[in-house]
This record gives sequence, structure tokens and C-alpha cells, in this order.
Amino acid sequence: MNYDDLRLILVEAAGSVEGVDLMSQEFIDTDLYQLGYDSLALMELATRIQQRFGVTISDDEVTELRTFRTILDRVNSSADATA
Repeated sequence: MNYDDLRLILVEAAGSVEGVDLMSQEFIDTDLYQLGYDSLALMELATRIQQRFGVTISDDEVTELRTFRTILDRVNSSADATA
């Protein structure tokens, strides 16, 4: 999974945040809570990641994965392990 995949899934799951342009990767290390997303948005994101990529992220874990980079690292390391 890459940044664009994750960005699209997040916008599908929780919508866009007004005033935040996620098209560039400048927000890759920004806390998603600071951008305006909440735990429900992250849980929906985790559900969609599981559906599309087959990587399960528990509810407890998803609230700790709070940046694009940590989510990408988690998903891609799991995908590598199952490939």
C-alpha cells in the first residue's frame, strides 16, 4: 500500500477535512487526530484496509497508529510477512 492508497481509503471512510489538502505527502507524519479525524474514522479506515489488503488491525492497535507513516509501515510489514 502506498500513501495515495491510504489517503483515498481515509477520505472514503471519513471524508475530507476542511482546509487540509492530503494530496501531497506533507502530512505523512502529522497526527491524524490533529488533522481532525477521530477514533471512529480510524476504525473505519482499519476495516477498509482489511477488506482491500487482507491486513487486520485491532481496534486497540488502530488508535495507536495515528500517522500515515505508522499505518503504512504496519500494513506493509504485515503484507510482506504474508506474501
